[in-house]
Amino acid sequence: MSPSLPLTLALPFESDAPAGLHSIATPGLWAVTIIGVAALILLDFLLTRRPHEVSFREALGWSAFYIALPLLFGLWVWAEHGGDTATRYYTGYVVEKSLSIDNLFVFILILSAFAVPRALQQRVLLVGVAGAIVLRGAFIAVGAGLIATFDWTFLLFGAILLVTAVKVYRDARSEDDETIEPGDLGIVRVMRRLMPVTDGYHGTRVTVKEGARRALTPLALVMAAIIVTDVIFAVDSVPAVFGITADPYLVFATNAFALLGLRALYFVLENALSKLVFLGYGLSVILGFIGVKLVLHWAHGVWPATPTVPTDVSLIVIVVVLAVTTVASLRHVKRHGSDEPARVSQ
Repeated sequence: MSPSLPLTLALPFESDAPAGLHSIATPGLWAVTIIGVAALILLDFLLTRRPHEVSFREALGWSAFYIALPLLFGLWVWAEHGGDTATRYYTGYVVEKSLSIDNLFVFILILSAFAVPRALQQRVLLVGVAGAIVLRGAFIAVGAGLIATFDWTFLLFGAILLVTAVKVYRDARSEDDETIEPGDLGIVRVMRRLMPVTDGYHGTRVTVKEGARRALTPLALVMAAIIVTDVIFAVDSVPAVFGITADPYLVFATNAFALLGLRALYFVLENALSKLVFLGYGLSVILGFIGVKLVLHWAHGVWPATPTVPTDVSLIVIVVVLAVTTVASLRHVKRHGSDEPARVSQ
């Protein structure tokens, strides 16, 4: 992403912000941020260069670091740019972190479907995180350009989120067991046509020499599956945070911070995730709420009498929904166990 992209982009969405407000980012801040994110990804690659099983203590330590980092960054935003901007940042971060936790469910299914050895799981997750950051950077650049050019972009983003909210709700209510068959994935079929695939894993190698030909390892297939999944996740994640702030820098920062700690968080929450039985319902409410907020903003530009939703109200709604979802999930599991599907009466 070009560091100079957001400098002249006004923030038309933030109706509670002063007219003519521009992105908080300078070329130097963009450069420092991108270099910092790249350095953290490189550090993770160095830490995973020798495959090993991640202990709970190790995962907990890195998770604490990757949660403290965005919280401290938010304090800097508050000190430098005021409480309104910091509130938008924190709200966007909460939304992105919630969606990233939901994404972990799909990662678990993919890793299980491909029978990825536990020692290699963190390398797969890291490639997925790196790919997701790059892809979302591209999506953010496109989204920022659309917002700056077309007023109906907010209506489009709102529609995407409302459709996604319905899909998430239906998935949450589905009684079918969620499974993934590697052979049914389009990317896997394409890669198998292009090159042969070995039967077993070969450490962190994605290709090996078999006779006169080079063959892919299953690790290459699972990494490709994770990256393709990242594209799907970006379709709802990026519009969701644009529903909180139209500043591309803050959108990128919230996405990057939410994703960077995903590798470690996976090993902290892999057993606890099954207890969040109502998470899908909560996320559908949040996505639907932000979708309505975007539609209202678009309508406000056409009919000024249309009310809009302030950012502080958005933060309260999102936090309350997540709190209720978590408490309800834990109470359900305590009473019925995590194996019994959670149902919401219509």
